[in-house]
Amino acid sequence: MRKVPPVVTDLGVGVALAVLVLTAAWTGWGPPGVPNAREVDVAAIGLTAVLAGALAVRRRYPSAVVIAANALPLAWLLAEYPGRLITLAPLIALYTATVHRGWRQGIAAVAVTGLGMTLIALTVDGVSVVGEPPPNPEVVFTAYVIGIAVHYRRELVSALSGQHAREAQAREERARRHAVEQRLRIARDVHDIVGHAMATISVQAGVAIHVIEQRPDQALRALTAIKKISDEGLADVKSILATLHAEDDPALPRTPPPRLDQLDPLLDATRAAGLRVDLTVHGDERPLPAAVDLAAYRIVQESLTNVLRHAGARTARLDLDYEPTRLAIRIRDDGTGPTDTGSTGRGIAGMRERATALSGQLTADVHPDGGFEVRCVLPTQDES
Repeated sequence: MRKVPPVVTDLGVGVALAVLVLTAAWTGWGPPGVPNAREVDVAAIGLTAVLAGALAVRRRYPSAVVIAANALPLAWLLAEYPGRLITLAPLIALYTATVHRGWRQGIAAVAVTGLGMTLIALTVDGVSVVGEPPPNPEVVFTAYVIGIAVHYRRELVSALSGQHAREAQAREERARRHAVEQRLRIARDVHDIVGHAMATISVQAGVAIHVIEQRPDQALRALTAIKKISDEGLADVKSILATLHAEDDPALPRTPPPRLDQLDPLLDATRAAGLRVDLTVHGDERPLPAAVDLAAYRIVQESLTNVLRHAGARTARLDLDYEPTRLAIRIRDDGTGPTDTGSTGRGIAGMRERATALSGQLTADVHPDGGFEVRCVLPTQDES
């Protein structure tokens, strides 16, 4: 439904009041006005037309309309036209000024209206305004109170609407940030899973190619390992991508994320690719917060992937130290150089992002005694 413009509504109010004043003057309906009043003529019609025009712009020029609405009844009654319903105009103007301009201009409008009614009482004999002798303070006060009540109600509604809009915008912003974080998390997980699987497959495929003619049994074992690693990697990727659909449909089953107590299959696959991995656990193993457990697993996975890809190492040492308030991880290989020499270096950068997101720290550099070492510390205070 199309909304009616305010000026049309105000014009309708002005015309209705003008018609009411003229009708009351012609028919003698309503309270009596000036004794021995004269007949309604063109001048009276002109005054009511000015009244209608003034009320039509009462929202745009409320202060000017207050002055005009108080002057018109004085002119009407001094001209000795019958009826006194025209004295409703100042009350309408007072109400409008208070609603749209607040209590300060409302007080000014009260003063102007009181002055106007006082002038009518002093200059026009025998006229009572809206039921009582002028200046009718209770009527003026009522118009002011109604106007100020409507004014503050509108301000309250506007403030609440603004607050709701800001809250909606904040919710949308949080949803956008969550979506971005979710995409980054999935990208990191896919990078780690696919990177490890491809590195291991590459090593095993090289072994198979090298020994397929002389040692077919070893080639068969390498190809079997390739199939197993690729199946596991594909299953992991499917599990990660399924979380996107599971968020839309909570009824869908979710595969729990990997944890440190599931390192054995990862280490077995790495060993099958030709890298000896020695695991040492310090302290008492204990349940970790889910985010810490997942981040630690992915950091170990990415570190071993980098060793397979870039280090040219034969052995790697993995130390897990369960300290009272943190988990310390160290992966050191006996290779010949950095384990992350790709053009983008996203392997180490991704691990560092995981650690930083949990208020942890990660360093990766060449070890003074040879090889490459990754050190990571993850706080575990929020464990449950």
